[in-house]
Amino acid sequence: MTLMTYLTVRSVAKAESEIKKSRFISSVYPVESETEAVQWIESVRKEHWKANHNCFAYIIGKKQEIQKASDDGEPSGTAGAPMLEVLKQRSICNVLVIITRYFGGTKLGTGGLIRAYAHSTSAGLNKAGIIRQVPSEQWTVTVDYHQSGMLENKLRESPYTVKSIGYSDKVTFDLLTDQKDHSAFIEFMTNLTNGQAEIEKKRELYVQEALPSTGEN
Repeated sequence: MTLMTYLTVRSVAKAESEIKKSRFISSVYPVESETEAVQWIESVRKEHWKANHNCFAYIIGKKQEIQKASDDGEPSGTAGAPMLEVLKQRSICNVLVIITRYFGGTKLGTGGLIRAYAHSTSAGLNKAGIIRQVPSEQWTVTVDYHQSGMLENKLRESPYTVKSIGYSDKVTFDLLTDQKDHSAFIEFMTNLTNGQAEIEKKRELYVQEALPSTGEN
């Protein structure tokens, strides 16, 4: 199986702002399915049942296969569409953003609404934190004691991550590597140990890599 690199949000988060006396609450959720997204949307609607609008946008699938947005009573194209556009521009998937608006009495106009919902979406995403899910592999490498010291030193200098070291009749290293380094890793280990290491791939997994905030608000 070949895993795909993708961007998503680290955690559930909320961000709030006031624009011309209207209160905008951005709620961000990592989601894996439309069913999960709908459950969160219903939950927020129940929590904020007095709000004037609970608009949303979500993208699900590592290739952004499922995309949906709702203006929830705002003028057409002024809420859901700009929210979805922010998600697409930042190449994020498996994410749901819901923006709750309590109307403050001052109309924002079409342009003002678009800017407000885009701003609130970015603020929520920055609060949640964007991560890159990196396709990785977990390995165990087992060697005799006489090779273990040299191997540990070389691994510490390498791009590969040493998760743990176990000692019994032999020494076993538990390692993480990028999936793209599969062949290079095997060659690296084979050359270092003169082909005497027992190398076993345990599983494929994703490793989170935090991305810096864009500074967008």
